[in-house]
Formats: sequence, C-alpha cells, structure tokens
Amino acid sequence: MAGLPRHNVAIMLVPLELAPMQTPHPRFRRAQGQVARRAVALIALLLAAGLPASLAASYRVARTIDVGGDGGWDYLSVDAATHRLYAAHATHLVVIDTRSDRVVGRIDDTPGVHGIAIDAAQGRGFSSNGRENTIGVVDLKTLHVTNRIPAGRNPDCIQFSPATNEVYAFNGHSNSATVVDATTGKVVTTMPLPGRPEFAVPDPVSPDLYLNLEDKSEVARIDGRDHRVVSVWPLAPGEHPSGLAFDAVHRRLFSGCENAQVEVLDADTGRLVATIPAGRGIDAVGFDPGTGLVFASNGRDGTLTIAHEDSPDRYTVVQTLKTELGARTLAVDTDSHKVYLATASFRGGKPGWRNIEPGTFHILVAELSP
Repeated sequence: MAGLPRHNVAIMLVPLELAPMQTPHPRFRRAQGQVARRAVALIALLLAAGLPASLAASYRVARTIDVGGDGGWDYLSVDAATHRLYAAHATHLVVIDTRSDRVVGRIDDTPGVHGIAIDAAQGRGFSSNGRENTIGVVDLKTLHVTNRIPAGRNPDCIQFSPATNEVYAFNGHSNSATVVDATTGKVVTTMPLPGRPEFAVPDPVSPDLYLNLEDKSEVARIDGRDHRVVSVWPLAPGEHPSGLAFDAVHRRLFSGCENAQVEVLDADTGRLVATIPAGRGIDAVGFDPGTGLVFASNGRDGTLTIAHEDSPDRYTVVQTLKTELGARTLAVDTDSHKVYLATASFRGGKPGWRNIEPGTFHILVAELSP
C-alpha cells in the first residue's frame, strides 16, 4: 500500500448471485433493490470525496524502538534522503535508521535540545539548545557539534529555509527569531515576533515561512527576503496552536490546536477552509503528500488522528489509531509513509515530566497495514 494514489479510487462491482428461487417474494425484491441503490449511493459518495475506502483503519503500531535514557523529549525530524530520524531527548539527539528502525548514533552536547534543522546539501544540522540559548552546528557525518551560535532565550522550533539558505531558530521566551546564514554560521538578524512562537514550516517554493503564535491563536507569515512578518491570520475557532504542517501543492496549512482540532488555512490568503476534529494534547501535526493524509498526535488521549484530504477544502477523519499516553510529537517519513511518535512510561499512568519512569523513553512506529 506504499504507493496509494491520492484521489483516485478503483472500485469493482461484483454481481451477487442468489440461490435459485422460483418466485421471489415482492418484499424480497424491494429489499434487494434498496440494498443495491444504497451501495451505488455509497460508491458515488466515495468517488465524489476521492476517499480510498482501503485507507480506513489501515495504520497500525507495528513496533517499538527502545531508546532508554532519562529526561523529557521534544521534536522528531525525518531526513528522508539519508533515511534518518532525529529525536530530541533532554541533552542529546537520538539518531535512528528509518530502514531498520534501529538506533545508530547520538548527538551529544546539546543541553535542553528541542529539535534539529537539516541542511542536507552541506551535511550540517542545527540544534536548538534551549537551556544554553544557543544553536549547535552539527557535522551529520561524525555527529559532533562543531560550533555554537548565540540565540535568544530558549530557542525552540528550528527550521532550515532552502530558498534563502538560512536557519531560523524561534526563541520561545523572547518572542523573536534568530536567523543564521547556513554556510557561514553567522547571525544575519534577530527579528521580533508579534507573539510567542511555536512550530514553524518553510515554504519549499518561496522564501516564506509560516509560524504558529501560541499565545495569540494565530498564524504568522514571514517574508524570508526581508525577515519580517507580513501577515497574521486568526485561527478561531482554534485555540493555542502548537504543531504545524504544510501541503505545498494545494497551499494548505494544518495547525494543531489545544482545543482538540486541526485548523486548515489557505496559505496564500489566510482563509480558514476547514476544521478537522482531533484529540486532546496535540503537539505535532504531519502531512504525507503521497497518501494525502494529515496526522495529529494526541498525547493526552494516547491516539493518532488520521484524516484524508478529499479535496483542498474537504477532509475526512478515516482512523483514530490507539498509540500511548504521552505520544504527543510525531514525524512522517514521506518515503515509507511511516509515522514515528515519541513517549515513555509514566508512574501511575499519569503523563507529565515529573512522572516519567527512568529508562523508558521509546519511539512508536506506525505503518500502513500490509
């Protein structure tokens, strides 16, 4: 099922042969006709929606990657080109091979790390070290930190913009973004933001970036050429957004909100086009352009909401996958269509940093059923 089409459905109508009857009862004939009409109506509905029926309930948690270690975690990032998953875990980044789903290394000396941005062309990573207020420059071959760049207070989300060859570290405690030249490692500017930054995504076809403003319940559009916010769009009825994903082809933003829903915005106009119901404790959202699926990790419910993009303005929840409590961050491997979620075991079954059982950090691997 790895090659699922986006919006095409092939349906085969198989005639049902009934046991021979000399004279079917009129009520039976009427019931048979009603069933046939309902089946045709259902097929027409699926065709109109572009929703492959085979996608419903098609994901499963296939395996667990035991990592161990103590402390909390944050963002997961997949580099599909090198088949690597990076998981931010307390003071270091765990490196996992996405072909074997095994731990193959770690990047140390990144205190309070939130995430990593990948510059594949130069073989570099940039870690957001929240406790140290720095950006770590990482050699992705040796997995060693080679330099440190000063940032604002508590750099959180960090992203690489290919269009400008710049790294953006969004400073959660100073409402700013530190912009770094990815080649020289020099700070280009520190730009003010109109609210507390959460997750951001770069536009792959322009210098723009999009950013959730958690305290304002808004999405900001950043012009990467001038390093300034050019638009701010409300997310109502969504509140306090965290995760953000982007369908660059259809120009749709998916913003995961605290009030258990994902708001879908037109990335060019800021118009709210749809609301996807999800679960409690969303902290990450992902999008797979190969399957047209939107994912929201609901840490408080221990579920993964999976919705299908029937059209750019219409979405259908096709599955609510049971994961584990605390599995609030995710990353999508668009090559294999696997979804990775991070969590741990908790004392008393109550999620929270203070209740983490030492040595239980692990990654769940959700994949399409064979």
